[in-house]
Amino acid sequence: MSDNNGFSDKLKGAVNKGKGEIKDQVGNATNDPDKQAEGKMDKAKGSVQDKIGDFKNNNEK
Repeated sequence: MSDNNGFSDKLKGAVNKGKGEIKDQVGNATNDPDKQAEGKMDKAKGSVQDKIGDFKNNNEK
């Protein structure tokens, strides 16, 4: 069961990274700095979630 916790965090991280990349690119294409900043924040959030998933997975062993 605890394996799923790390996996869940990593999955959420991947989704946020993808969502952030899309927002960043849309903001770049439309010259919208607010949308770009929002995308960068989503990507950063995804990176943190990914690291949390790694931490959980590594500490279960």
